[in-house]
Order: sequence, then C-alpha cells, then structure tokens
Amino acid sequence: MLDLIVTLNQRQDVNGILVQLPLPKHIDEDLVIQTISPEKDVDGFHPQSVGALSIGQEGFVSCTPAGIIQLLKRSNIEIEGKECVVIGRSNIVGKPISLLLLRENGTVTICHSRTKDLKEVTKRADILVVAIGKPKFITKEYVKEGAVVIDVGIHRNENNKLCGDVDFEDVEPVVSAITPVPGGVGPMTIAMLMYNCVESVKCK
Repeated sequence: MLDLIVTLNQRQDVNGILVQLPLPKHIDEDLVIQTISPEKDVDGFHPQSVGALSIGQEGFVSCTPAGIIQLLKRSNIEIEGKECVVIGRSNIVGKPISLLLLRENGTVTICHSRTKDLKEVTKRADILVVAIGKPKFITKEYVKEGAVVIDVGIHRNENNKLCGDVDFEDVEPVVSAITPVPGGVGPMTIAMLMYNCVESVKCK
C-alpha cells in the first residue's frame, strides 16, 4: 500500500489521493496518512493539513467538518458569537470542526466521554454538533429549545434502518433546525471531497 501511495504521489495525472478508513488493524493508519503527499491529501487528514487548519493557513480541510460549515452558512445560520458545543474529539470530525467553528468566531466547547454534567453543557449550545458514535444518544433533554443540531453519527438500528447519534423524532420538535440521517451531513461530506479534488487540480 505504501509503495502504491508513493507511486501515486509522483504521478502527474493523479491530483488527489484518498485512502478509505478505517484500515484493518494490522496496517498502521497514521503511517499511511503521513505517506500521502499534502498536495494530494484531499481528505485533509495529513498532519500538515491539520496543522495548517490549526494556525489559520491555507490547506485541505477534512470533508465532513468543511461540509458542516457550508451547511450552516448556506442555511443562513449565524456562527459568529454563538455558543457552539461539539460532542466528540476525533481527529476526523470533533477536533477539526471545533477549529472551523472557532475560525468563524463561534465560542466553542468540546465535550467527550470524560465530560461531567454533559446535559448542562450541551443545553447551553446555540449550535450542537454531535459526533459521539452512539446511536440515538442525544435526546431533547440535552438540547436547548431553538438550537441548531448537526448529527454526524451513522448507525443501523435494530430494524437495520440508518439512524444517527441524535434521536431525531424526540429532538426535532424543540429545535430550530436539525440534520437528518441519512441525507444530512453525508451528502455534504461527498460534496466537499469533490471540492477538494477540484482544488487539488488548481494547486498543480
């Protein structure tokens, strides 16, 4: 795999490289990501891409977090000055979306498995981004009335139907906007991957 990535890095007719994650346990995921040329890192996972995001420089941004920002902006939802709470601290969603919300002048709190009084923290949120990895974990008790809820989770329930980290039916009546699963964040992720691919051609 590493040899293939090195070959693709060198090919002039290849502008973007994406490795489908997660990888099998016997493959070093970090090493694979670091082998991809930052100029072709359309997933935005390379440490150089993440570092550029953290200090406000140009670079590829992880597709799901970038898609969330576009979703908010194109829905005319103001981020500046808003209380933004992110549940989850993964390198793929939690950390980069926190940085992007901060870049848009949101006031950002990151919650995780060790957060105390989670409901009290999440109920402050004007914008709540949920990437906790637990199906239907977030109910209306966690959400402030009129909040905007972005559900990043995707699971299959006991009936093999797709659902998110948020109990949509329970939360939807009390919020001003909420993303469904499927059909919410997922298509935005794909759109931003296509955007990054176009940008990778421009970078040549």
